[in-house]
Amino acid sequence: MSYKSIVVHVDEAPRVAERIRYAVELAQQDDGHLLGVAMTGIARALYQNAIVDEQDPNLALHLNFLRERANRALEQFGPLVQRLGLQDYEQRVIDDDPGAGLSLLARHADLVVIGQADPEHASTSAGSEFPAQVLSHAGCPVLLVPYAGLPRPASGQAGPARRILVAWNASKEAARAVREALPLLRRAERVQIAVFDPDSERDLHGASPGADLLQYLARQGVQADILVRQSQRAGLLKRPTGTGEALLALLAEEGCDLLVLGAYGHSRFRETLLGGVTRTVLESMTVPVLMAH
Repeated sequence: MSYKSIVVHVDEAPRVAERIRYAVELAQQDDGHLLGVAMTGIARALYQNAIVDEQDPNLALHLNFLRERANRALEQFGPLVQRLGLQDYEQRVIDDDPGAGLSLLARHADLVVIGQADPEHASTSAGSEFPAQVLSHAGCPVLLVPYAGLPRPASGQAGPARRILVAWNASKEAARAVREALPLLRRAERVQIAVFDPDSERDLHGASPGADLLQYLARQGVQADILVRQSQRAGLLKRPTGTGEALLALLAEEGCDLLVLGAYGHSRFRETLLGGVTRTVLESMTVPVLMAH
């Protein structure tokens, strides 16, 4: 398995160049193809349902503004990709809202790279619901890059992800995330498996939490270590709480530069209502996060 086809979302976020650079590095590792995409934000349903009249002069001005903004976002994409040495790339402007349009393109890709929602620059990003929408509908793994920028690599460190932390709760979402992350895990210098509160899911974890995952990874050529941690307990039933915050703290403590996480959705009716740990990570992430749903 490799990431031979990567889609990266390009917008006017202040640090979008770091997102593009990260996607380029991922593509270069597998001699892959990179597609840079800017969305106008014009919902496709408007055209399909004939709701809009493009001959309306006021609407035409607005549509032109949105398309010009999308083209402006892509102006730096080609020159930057070329400077970084990647030749196999293309770029597109798509008339669609970011979540739906990117999800469709991602279904023909191995990986999609997007940015974390930036609350201070909401006008230049796709909005807080965007990552959750892509996670729910892309059909491929999603790698989110923090809006605050990428952590500086450790001395002598090369590549986009060398110290990886895998959040493991033995769920099918976590299992899929691990499989989708294998191209990165095989190249990593260090892989650690974080298991929080295994006693709360004894049937899933078994007698030795993470042991079966270690064996699976070893067969894939990945050597890893297990880190078992306990979350704070709250309420009469002393249920684990604050796991998302504890996971982010562990990332910093161990000096990791990538988190692998299964994105769990609580609601079958609104898949964008993601579970508490996922939501916390999406809001407060400090390193790139590879997620699968």
